[in-house]
Amino acid sequence: MKGDRRVGRHKHLWTYTIKYEPDYFGRRGFTSPRSLKQKVNAINIGKLSQLLEKLDAEKQLEKREGKAFLDLEKLGYQKLLATGTIDKPVLVRVESCSEGAAKKIEEAGGQILKEREETAETKD
Repeated sequence: MKGDRRVGRHKHLWTYTIKYEPDYFGRRGFTSPRSLKQKVNAINIGKLSQLLEKLDAEKQLEKREGKAFLDLEKLGYQKLLATGTIDKPVLVRVESCSEGAAKKIEEAGGQILKEREETAETKD
């Protein structure tokens, strides 16, 4: 019975533990897959006006249907969030957006284009 216990691993059996049981101390269990730890680069609606001005000054602003067109995916953003306001009608292509952001863009006279919607429009 006495040999079944693991007493003294932190005390007088420390050298035995280090030498013969190197994995006795350490981490065990579940590790999250890397796909769950993806970093999402997001932008708020309030920053879109500044981005529009910057692109217009650099002569890189594209226009479609008489409105400014922003491809946030090419600019390195994956998500559009609703903090702030926008007063100009803008066509925005983005991977995902919050409901509030979509509502604010539509109230300003703009539209959110997702990848699937844009490819369906070009095929017609």
